[in-house]
Amino acid sequence: MSMMKIKKGDTVKVIAGKDNGAEGKVISVDVKKHRVLVEGINMITKHAKPSQANPNGGIIRREAPIDISNVMLVFKGKPTRVGFKMDGDKKVRFAKSTGEVID
Repeated sequence: MSMMKIKKGDTVKVIAGKDNGAEGKVISVDVKKHRVLVEGINMITKHAKPSQANPNGGIIRREAPIDISNVMLVFKGKPTRVGFKMDGDKKVRFAKSTGEVID
């Protein structure tokens, strides 16, 4: 499994698509499909039939996954590319714009 440059909980900025320029927090990452679910981005409407969990049914608005190549990590208020380097014996992410370690 390759290491992903975007993780759950990161703040990202959309750089392509209908939500270009919007920022949000990553809810989940699908490693196999290279897609991320971002809070408030790529909203879709879903028609739900009544069920026990949702007795009324109706139209539900929720986020849809967006390709990971269309988002960029925001570090200290600015979007930046992400790289990996060894910090002692640990592999860490770093911001390519500043060279600082992210986590």
